[in-house]
Amino acid sequence: MKRIVNALGKLNYGKRAYAVFVLCATTAAALPAQTFTTLYSFCSQSACADGDSPLAGLVQATNGDLYGTTSQGGANCAPNGCGTIFKISPGGTLTTLHSFDGADGQLPEAGLIQATNGDLYGTTEFGGAYNGGTVFKITPAGKLTTLYSFCSQSLCADGSMPVAGLVQATNGDLYGTTIFGGVDCPYQCAGTVFKITPSGALTTLYSFTYLDYANGIGPYGGLVQATNGYLYGTTVSGGYGIGGTVFKITPSGSLTTLYSLCPQGSLPCTDGYGPESTLVQATNGDLYGTTYEGGANCPSNGCGTVFKITPSGTLTTLYSFCSQLDCTDGSGLVAGLIQATDGNFYGTTEDYENDGGGTIFKITPRGKLTTIYAFCSQIGCADGWEPLAGLVQDTNGTFYGTTNFGGANDAGTVFSLSVRLGPFVETQTTSGPVGGAVNILGSDLTGATSVTFNSTPQPAFTVVSRYLITTTVPAGATTGTVQVVTPSRTLSSNVPFRVP
Repeated sequence: MKRIVNALGKLNYGKRAYAVFVLCATTAAALPAQTFTTLYSFCSQSACADGDSPLAGLVQATNGDLYGTTSQGGANCAPNGCGTIFKISPGGTLTTLHSFDGADGQLPEAGLIQATNGDLYGTTEFGGAYNGGTVFKITPAGKLTTLYSFCSQSLCADGSMPVAGLVQATNGDLYGTTIFGGVDCPYQCAGTVFKITPSGALTTLYSFTYLDYANGIGPYGGLVQATNGYLYGTTVSGGYGIGGTVFKITPSGSLTTLYSLCPQGSLPCTDGYGPESTLVQATNGDLYGTTYEGGANCPSNGCGTVFKITPSGTLTTLYSFCSQLDCTDGSGLVAGLIQATDGNFYGTTEDYENDGGGTIFKITPRGKLTTIYAFCSQIGCADGWEPLAGLVQDTNGTFYGTTNFGGANDAGTVFSLSVRLGPFVETQTTSGPVGGAVNILGSDLTGATSVTFNSTPQPAFTVVSRYLITTTVPAGATTGTVQVVTPSRTLSSNVPFRVP
């Protein structure tokens, strides 16, 4: 894998020679009926005060802006910086909200989530009181509070180095993973699963350990809560094979290994190797994910796969990358997938055409893949290269993402990609009981006249802004689509809202 841990324990992403830029410059641009736009190039300010090298994706907040992190840069921790938190409008106006200084965290590798209380939550891989990483919250306006510093317990029994983001479960708590720490430290520990309250009380739910190799080693990805209430995740190695695992865990901490990748125990691992990303549950109930390596092609170690797995653990490999000549379909999947409003999944690859700039692809639920954009399509990779994060679909229908390198200053970019999908609404959260509070996000909700939950009307709702409606789940509502009627159109939710 290209994520190499050095003697200091810091993950490095080595920049390739400028010659790669020249090779990339001749690759194809976006296909017809698509519009790719580089919205912002980092290091546009002196000493990269605006940030450098975003490794994470973006999240749409209730104010209509997109929020994200950069792993380096910022006003503190010279010369390279400790990382930043920023917001950017859909049109590309960027504001740096916070520069980490080490004491409050360093190297935020993961993206943010917005909790139901309106604050944004995230993690830093290093820094904090014990240099084991942190969990923090930040208001949409930029006031940051460090909620927890890892390694606060002897030998980091509480975990160390959270590289993935958080998920808010239906019980209101936040859940996440660390790649190091846990019981049996310092020699046999291999990461943890934890929960933390919005106010900062942390509980270690499960510790991965080399003494129990079959249950996996190193949960690099985050967690997703499925409609059955379980949390699902992956480990980058271990299992009954050598390629990592897919697991489920109850909100109270009982873990079950569902699938061990590369069960034959040797390369090339046709079912995949090294899943580093967070899973996504599709509208059909199955979970979809990616592996960084493995697959039916590239006989030495593989080029990565897309897979689906049922909630009970039946795995199907949908696509093996490098299936096209010279790997023009991409290779190296660090990021996870999203299911867009057209029912297809969209994702990114790190490489393209023998170590090129990476790709954006779409794949149907049955596994038909189309490469829709190849990075380094512009001279000098002005459009960015190496998209290590996944995409987010804004409620305006457009995709947004980041690249680690490239842009005007070779410090990464924020980009948008329109494939002509229409606007929609998104609920925050995606499930709740009758009477429970629900935020409905949109791109233009001004003048909304109707809100329904699976055809059940809710007469009491408040249009807070053009981006936000607040309401509650009406009596008689059942699981299904949320719809909002505005003066110009009827908007449907991107996923069904589940009423327990």
